[in-house]
Amino acid sequence: MSFPKGFLWGGAVAANQCEGAYLEDGKGLSVPDMLLGGTATKPRTFLPKADPTAFYPSHQAIDFYHHYKEDIKLFAQMGWKVFRFSINWGRIFPNGDDEKPNEAGLKHYEDVIDECLKYGIEPLITLSHYEIPWNIVTKYNGFYDRRVIELFVKYATTCMKRYKDKVKYWLTFNEINIPLLNEDGLGMLYGLGIIDPDDLHADHKIPLGELKWNWQTAMQALHHEFIASAKVVIEGHKINPDFMIGNMIAHIGIYPLTPNPNDVLECLKVDNIRYNFCGDVQIRGEYPTYIYRWMEENHVDPSYIKEGDQEILKAGTVDFHTFSYYSSNCITVDPEAAKAAGSVSQGIKNPYLSATAWGWQNDPVGLRYLLNHLHDRYPHTPLMIVENGLGAFDKVEEDGSIHDDYRIDYHRQHIQAIHEAILDGVPLIGYTTWGAIDLVSASTGEYAKRYGMIYVNRHDDGSGDFSRLKKDSFYWYKKVIESNGEDLK
Repeated sequence: MSFPKGFLWGGAVAANQCEGAYLEDGKGLSVPDMLLGGTATKPRTFLPKADPTAFYPSHQAIDFYHHYKEDIKLFAQMGWKVFRFSINWGRIFPNGDDEKPNEAGLKHYEDVIDECLKYGIEPLITLSHYEIPWNIVTKYNGFYDRRVIELFVKYATTCMKRYKDKVKYWLTFNEINIPLLNEDGLGMLYGLGIIDPDDLHADHKIPLGELKWNWQTAMQALHHEFIASAKVVIEGHKINPDFMIGNMIAHIGIYPLTPNPNDVLECLKVDNIRYNFCGDVQIRGEYPTYIYRWMEENHVDPSYIKEGDQEILKAGTVDFHTFSYYSSNCITVDPEAAKAAGSVSQGIKNPYLSATAWGWQNDPVGLRYLLNHLHDRYPHTPLMIVENGLGAFDKVEEDGSIHDDYRIDYHRQHIQAIHEAILDGVPLIGYTTWGAIDLVSASTGEYAKRYGMIYVNRHDDGSGDFSRLKKDSFYWYKKVIESNGEDLK
């Protein structure tokens, strides 16, 4: 059981969930800097007016900004071939629309990149991972304003020009389909930088799920992100023809709950709108026909698609397709069916699957199914899994050891499923575990929901010295990589 030669094993993080140093070295405010922490039962909240006594997890996170050399050394000890991380737009252009970039920000990421290359680790950079500058939100209403397209392209190409000889792999927008997964304001704010004026000027905390939301606004802003991504692909290939520039989709596996034909049809519709639509636009370079009926049924006026946009989309298709996968659930037309838990589930419990403490259902077979589905849909496009992991409570023993067999089991089962998909003929080029070091959960904003194979001594009450410890999964993943996937014991 071996993987292809040159397979890219590694891990992934996001700047807002790991860096900290939120206003250091000229960085401007970004969306996560305005969000308070939550728990598995208490949602994250938006607080429009800064409160110095409140807990904003991104402000310190795990302090990767100052610990990156130590952390990358640990990644190298695991044998990583690739490290996926994001550049925070606000570190490069603090307000998002500044005339000149912030040199301190550019230098910091160059240092991070150089540290990766020192150990033979390929950087895989995400240009937008829920880190839209706050000024873009308040001044432009995020990507709803078409002017933000060129602001993003300027930021992205500034990075690409600076690192053109050091970075090969790029992703434009993280989980670009996130506004389509939840019919609430979470995806609007996180993914598009949009917030209703009433919510923006509120004088109280607002749970993210209660932020105002509408399809027309979301679809117009999403279209602008499509155009921005395509333009970055076009310009990026001019900067360096060898760049591999990809998209990134949040994939939650879905099945019809029953063989009822209406459940099967509903599952197809959900799959198309939530997942396939964004992939079709960025890989095939055009709007699929099914989306127009959906827009009409949901009162979305597509007049925001301007002359010349279709040509840009067709010219700016991505080089590879990446996605996150954590769990699956079911779809049904039965309004009485029990809903699944989890921050972005929007589905029904599968009676054949177990679930985590946060309600996410464990389904490694679903990953094999999804890989085959994507290869069938995009047969000439390389695939890469850039997020896959298990959020769980970890206990540190008196001797400093952390026995996370549950995490090892999760990854073992998913890697086995991945190998089966490769045997099926799927052209998978890499696999990066999510949160290979503990970080702040994006969905709940807590430290207690730990994903990492490296433990960070930081807690939701603000305590902890940020020291790092290796979990049992650290040594297990090291063995997996050394054997190129052969040794999963």
